Order: sequence, then C-alpha cells, then structure tokens
Amino acid sequence: MIRILLAEDDNAMRQYLERALERAGYSVTSVDRGTAALPLLETERFDLLLTDIVMPEMDGIELAQRAGAIAPDMRVMFITGFAAVTLKAGKAVPQAKVLSKPFHLRDLVLEVDRLFDIGSASGLN
Repeated sequence: MIRILLAEDDNAMRQYLERALERAGYSVTSVDRGTAALPLLETERFDLLLTDIVMPEMDGIELAQRAGAIAPDMRVMFITGFAAVTLKAGKAVPQAKVLSKPFHLRDLVLEVDRLFDIGSASGLN
C-alpha cells in the first residue's frame, strides 16, 4: 500500500484530505506542521510527502528539502492557496507537483494516482 505523509496546518483541511486519500486506498499519516513530520521521516518510510507550503514553524518548501535529504526517493506534492508561493516551490523543488487551492478532492486523488501510475480514482465525485 502506498504511504502518504500529509503535513497541513489547517485542521479541517487536513482531516478532509486524509479521509479522501484513505477512501481512495492510500495509507495516510497526517501532522499539523512540518516540524512534526521530520521525526516521522527519520523513522518510517513514505512514498509521498503531501504538504501545504505556508505553515508555521517550518514551511512546506523547507520540509520538502529536508525530506529529500532523508528520503531521496520519496515523491513530493505541494498544496497551496498562494499563487506567488507556487513559483518559489517550483524553483526550490523542481521535481515536485504543485496543486493550487481550491481544488476538488477528485483532482487531488487523480494527481496522486498519476504520480504512482494508478488507473482511476474511484469513489470520489
């Protein structure tokens, strides 16, 4: 099973994303900030880091850069509601996918499916 580490500081959004990804068949571990994700990256294996960019303590870009040093094969996807931050993320972590808020859950699941070459997102409308 594909394992996702979700870092999102907004509690409602984090729960929303976690439920959608679990319904699509992914195993999700979620944290409310980047600094909480780092210890997990050091002790567990994840296939994808799905992180908000704008978070307190450590932003998603720094988290992705540090995660890349810990787990270089892990894929990264950013989610953000700030267009200007998208450009910064693309320069800092060029291989990462950036999904801009607002987005439909189906779009998120489709993008994650694409990253792992999985057929179709079922159960989300």
